[in-house]
Order: sequence, then C-alpha cells, then structure tokens
Amino acid sequence: MHDATTRAGVRARLGRRSPWVVGAAGIAVAALALTGCSGSPSGSDGDSAAKEKTTIRFLYATGDDTWNSVVDAVVKAFNEQSDTTTVQLDPLPAGSDYATALKTMDATGNWPAVVDMRDTLTYVNAGKLAPIPDSVTELIQPEAFGTAEDGNVYTVPYSALNGEIGLNIVYNKDYFKDNDLEVPETYDDFLDLLADIKANGDAPLATAAAEVWPSDQLWKPLAAPYFAQYGDEGGFWTAAQNGDASIEDLREPLQELLDITNDYVLEGWQSTADAQTTTLLVNDMAVMATSSAGIGRLNDINKVDPDFNAGLFIIPAEDGTINVLKNAVNGDTAGGLAISAQAAEDEDEYASATEFLEYFYQVDTANLMESEGWLAPNIVASDEIERNTSIPGSKDYFALLENPNLQWYENVSDLSTFSAFNTFFRQARIEMQDGQSSIDDTIAKVQAEFDKTVAAG
Repeated sequence: MHDATTRAGVRARLGRRSPWVVGAAGIAVAALALTGCSGSPSGSDGDSAAKEKTTIRFLYATGDDTWNSVVDAVVKAFNEQSDTTTVQLDPLPAGSDYATALKTMDATGNWPAVVDMRDTLTYVNAGKLAPIPDSVTELIQPEAFGTAEDGNVYTVPYSALNGEIGLNIVYNKDYFKDNDLEVPETYDDFLDLLADIKANGDAPLATAAAEVWPSDQLWKPLAAPYFAQYGDEGGFWTAAQNGDASIEDLREPLQELLDITNDYVLEGWQSTADAQTTTLLVNDMAVMATSSAGIGRLNDINKVDPDFNAGLFIIPAEDGTINVLKNAVNGDTAGGLAISAQAAEDEDEYASATEFLEYFYQVDTANLMESEGWLAPNIVASDEIERNTSIPGSKDYFALLENPNLQWYENVSDLSTFSAFNTFFRQARIEMQDGQSSIDDTIAKVQAEFDKTVAAG
C-alpha cells in the first residue's frame, strides 16, 4: 500500500483531476496530468505519451443476466469517454465460489485494481484493500457506506442499499388470478398458498442449490423472525458468540426449511443453478421461485418472456411482519466495490480506479443502470435518477420499501473467518434438505463449526 506521502501525491493529482461533475474540460486536463506523470519510454515523443492510457482490471461476480449486462454497459460507456483509462473486465463465471476465488487471487498476488468485494473485514485487516478517496464517497449518501475502525472507507455499494429485500419470492401473477390466490400476509398464509398450489397438481416452488449461496434465498426469510429478535443486541451471531444464543435456537426455522423442501419444492433443486429458476418459472414448471436478484430477476424474466406477468413478495413472519436484514456496509461478508492495495502501489492505477468509481456514481451512470433493469446505488443526487418501473413486477418491489409491515434488523458478525463458517452452514443446510444429515446432526456439527470460528477470533 502507499506510504502517506505517496497517497497524498495521488490525492493531490486526483484533486487536480477535476471531479466528474465539473465536466469534459476537466477530464481533458486530467488526462494530460495523468499521462504527463506516467513515465514514458526514453525517446518517445510527447504526443505518444499524452495518448497513452492506463489499463486496469475489474473483477466481478457474474450471476443474473441483468447484473452482467449492467457491468458491460457501464464499463463500455466509461471506456468510450475516458481519455486516461481503459477498464478491462475480469469476470468470474457463474457457478464458481466467489469467496474462494478471492482467496485464490490473494494467494497468487494477482489483484485487479477494482474488485467486487466479499469478506470485506477479512481483507481490510490483512491490508489488501486501499482506502476509497473522498472524491468517490462524497458522491454517495452517507448511510450507504461505512468506515472501518481506522476511519477509512474500503467498499462502496454497487446497487441500491435496500438490505435483503432482494431475497424474495417471484411468482406468476396470472396463475394467482386464475386460481383465486393472494399474496400471503402471514407465514401461515404462505403455507396455505403452497398447499393450495400443490392441490392443483402444480409445483409450488422452484429453488436452486447447484451453487451453495442460493440456499440463502429460502432460508433467510424463514430465519429472519428469529434473527430479528437479536437485532437490538448486536445480532444473533454476536449473541451466539457471547453464549447468549446457540444454533439450537434455530431449530424451528431449520425444520420449516426441511418441511417446505420435502413437501413443496420442485424436484431437481440440488442440481439447479440460480439463473435456471427463470426458465422453470416462465415454462410453467413452477408457480413461484426463490430469488436474491430483486428487480434483476424480474428483468431476466421479462427478457425471456415479455408477456409473463411476474410479481414478487417476501415471506412474512407469523404476525405479518416482513423482517429484512440491513446490508452490512462494512462487515465481514459485505459486498461492494473496492480498490486493491496492490493497485494503490501504482499511482496511475489508483488514479484510474478512482476515476472509474467517480464515474460509477454519476447520475448518467445511474440512469444507464436503471435502463438495464438494475437498481442504481444510493447516490447523493438520487432525486435526479430516472427510475425504471416498466419491468413487470417492479412496482411490487418499490412498494415493499413503503410497506408498513417492513421491519429492518441487524445480524452482522465481527468474526474474522465468519464467511468460511457461513459457507459451511449453507452446505450443512443443503445436506439436511437432501436427507444426507438429520436436523439433530446438522445443529450439532454447525454448532461445533461455529465454536471453532469463535475460537479463531
């Protein structure tokens, strides 16, 4: 990472490199400032040096088609207008374990300049990330990012910070209408809905487990009412770490998960990739599907079948409360865009990474994201964003933000290896759902793994 003098030099250059809100004239000046400092080969002329661009890599997790198209569109638009920087996409194919891939990347020492981050706290503590400069954070609403213990910001959001509202159930509205079914207002209503669809001879719910992470999509809404009980006490995992809670306290939602899987989930879920649930839904192989993509999944459905009438809802608690986890803006498993410490060792790479992030949080970029079916990040100028409500079902999503039954809760952990435990817990749940392990054995082995995680600190 930079020493203080070098970092100050980069920030000084970024200060001369006028922020995006100043306009194209400032960008041209910035290009000259950048290339003028970029050590051109001996004997090269000034014109060649002035035209040289810095190339940086952007590592991101591929997934739903909407996010992939957003990344492509934003990077293409950025590259076309930048006189100083070329961003090169470094996608990790769907189906890969992104957290494991980050560990592999770290082991090889081959860090891109901009990283779609996971396990943030782990890498901050290891000194692998560089501070995000003020020229970026000043473009974002303060509640949408957090500072680490050293006072620096290390990740900034790549989408709207609306917590886990994206963990929802997408459904066929026409089927509901034709069969006099309604969106459930309580958990019992949800169980009745599943039973009614099954009684019709149809598969109620499609879900996926070909990758371990989609297992959260059904589990977390079921566990939310139990996690939320500890929301004012530092979260469930903090309570478990302090001995005030245990995995045994999650027996009821684990049993609910098992019962729903056994009775109502479409067969083949163990080998189903998350993106495939779109196909299952539009081909009437299931009436509902789990999702973590929010409007992105609705947009995927619309691309596959523009006539499909999709909607979404979140599984409510027994009393009708819709418990939704806040995003941990700087926690161990928080996602977000980061600048690597390796890139920060090169002034040009750090400046170019900053330039790209400054572009990422502009109104025009937000409008481009929205046009692609994505929810733009919480920028300061959010009232200028042209929201896209043309996607079928998107109004359901926005309505959730205004739902009087919506209740936010926190459930973060400060354990440095919690992400590894989280992966273990996901796999253990899948094995339980698949009949490879009893619920008692699952609770026992997950508790043992959690105890190891706490001992590791």
